Amino acid sequence: MFNRNKEKIYFITGGGTGGHIYPAVSVINTLLDNKIENKNIFYLGNRKNMEFEIAKKNGYNFLSHGAKGMPRKFSMKFIFWLFGLLASTFKTFFYFLKHKPNVVFATGGYVCAPALFCALFFRVPYVLHDCDIQPGIVTRFFAPYAFSVSLAFEDAKKYINSKNIFVNGNPIRQEFKTISKKQAREELSLKDDFTILIMGGSLGARTINNSSFKILKEYANKEGYEILWQTGRKNFDEVTKKILDEFQSLPDNLVLQPYFDKMYLALLASDLVVSRSGSLSLSEICACSLPSVLIPYPYASQNHQYKNAKNLVENKAALLIEDKDCNNETLYEEVNKLINDKALLSDLSYNAYKQAKLNSAEQIVEQINKAIK
Repeated sequence: MFNRNKEKIYFITGGGTGGHIYPAVSVINTLLDNKIENKNIFYLGNRKNMEFEIAKKNGYNFLSHGAKGMPRKFSMKFIFWLFGLLASTFKTFFYFLKHKPNVVFATGGYVCAPALFCALFFRVPYVLHDCDIQPGIVTRFFAPYAFSVSLAFEDAKKYINSKNIFVNGNPIRQEFKTISKKQAREELSLKDDFTILIMGGSLGARTINNSSFKILKEYANKEGYEILWQTGRKNFDEVTKKILDEFQSLPDNLVLQPYFDKMYLALLASDLVVSRSGSLSLSEICACSLPSVLIPYPYASQNHQYKNAKNLVENKAALLIEDKDCNNETLYEEVNKLINDKALLSDLSYNAYKQAKLNSAEQIVEQINKAIK
């Protein structure tokens, strides 16, 4: 264990997807709000992943290694991945020697593994957070040795071997607590009308994009409605071309973006959302008290998106369409049903907000600080 008389040094790690990155960002920002200096916080990840871009944008100290997702099948790719993980752990070993962290906080994914292996070797306490209803392999493997484990869902506890588990929910960005619907609409230059948000993550979701054209056709240029559509960067040109082929120009009440850099504005401005069901997205949807139609990504590991969505459905906080059943007719039918059933819309909104845990980041920071006392 490193010398504890010096300033406290925090290693934060997690990456690959927004569901791992944004909870880490929320915790870092909460540490900064608690007067921990930026120079004492380090984000560990892969500079080829989106965590590097986000960390750089926020001005965090970034320590890079090459760890990435594990291939699902045993092959030569798996062998190369294993050597890459060993090399990344060796590199991280020297980060530990140089900066001497007092604690590690990890939000899941294989990007975390090098720092957690080193934390075990150097006997540095670590705190884990897992965002899904079925925690990932890395979280399950390292949980028995963690100081504490934070989970987003009560049902996730049965997968974790730890005596110190907290169901905190997912840390969400501070903006969800401080910006009103009116402010969000003004910043996006929207009218104060019923707003439908279609989103499929930063890269997009082809099923959602392909199944949303009837919604657009029925509500484009219709008085009293606004449509926000995040296509994903890979699908933006294709979706734009299809819309222009149909309408000749973009409808006046459509805001079409490959990606909303300030996703919290799009969510806060909306009255109804069509979305994949990554855990962080669901936490943010609930924080905004948003009724939702969820289309889980069918190839997510351990089918966790379906399990996440099913949990909300069982709490009467969302509607669900499986990816294989999602098309222009089925998606429009569910969206139109909600728009025309104000009581159902209100019930889903109320039940979504009941699932929200708005103080998760503060609770996690408290657990991190206990680990180094």
